[in-house]
Amino acid sequence: MSVAGRLQGRVALVTGASRGLGAAVARRLAAEGAQVVALARSQAGLAELDDVIKGDGHLPPTLVTLDLAEHESIDKMGAALYQRYGRLDILVGNAALLGVLSPAAHIKPEDWNQVMAVNLTANWRLIRCFDQLLRRSDAGRAVFVTCAQGRSAAPYWGAYATSKIALETLVKGWAEEVAKVSSLRVNLVDPGPMRTRTRARAFPGEDPNTVPAPESRADLVLDLVMPDSARNGALVA
Repeated sequence: MSVAGRLQGRVALVTGASRGLGAAVARRLAAEGAQVVALARSQAGLAELDDVIKGDGHLPPTLVTLDLAEHESIDKMGAALYQRYGRLDILVGNAALLGVLSPAAHIKPEDWNQVMAVNLTANWRLIRCFDQLLRRSDAGRAVFVTCAQGRSAAPYWGAYATSKIALETLVKGWAEEVAKVSSLRVNLVDPGPMRTRTRARAFPGEDPNTVPAPESRADLVLDLVMPDSARNGALVA
């Protein structure tokens, strides 16, 4: 089993790790020697990721089946990681829900609440839960995945776009808070169009072969979680 790499010995949590960019990032971190904690709702998807990472000859990931909308479960996970590792070196907040694309006046309250619960509130709970664990690392790194739709005011994207622009504001504020008081660095990544299930739902008539695979965007995240990365409060695209 090979564990050699630039992230050997570091603990990395990735949300939405069962497919798409999350799975690609989890594999990339594992290839660099990190102990990956892979979190997703899909147990089957996590099992597939586990098979791939172990098949690649890397450290078996720790699999966490969890719905981020169940916010109290995030706190329990934080306590469990503290007991097991005593710190967290890398946090990648990737999980998101597209929700329903609809005129703003037609969005149902339950659809709005579900998107905000996962895309915004869950990430705030991750920050609240893991801030101190990340500060216990000699070079804590947090990266959250965003989307240009949040900055475009596009019609019919009201819930999703609002959740993403709010996430950007939250993350940039946290970056300012930690900048001068710890070695923790906090950034955002906008990977752009990718060949994912979420994009297929949003653009059903699009030829998936015309957009890049998630694996081609994983290094955007990798560069920001390296211990020697000094960027903070950036939005990298």
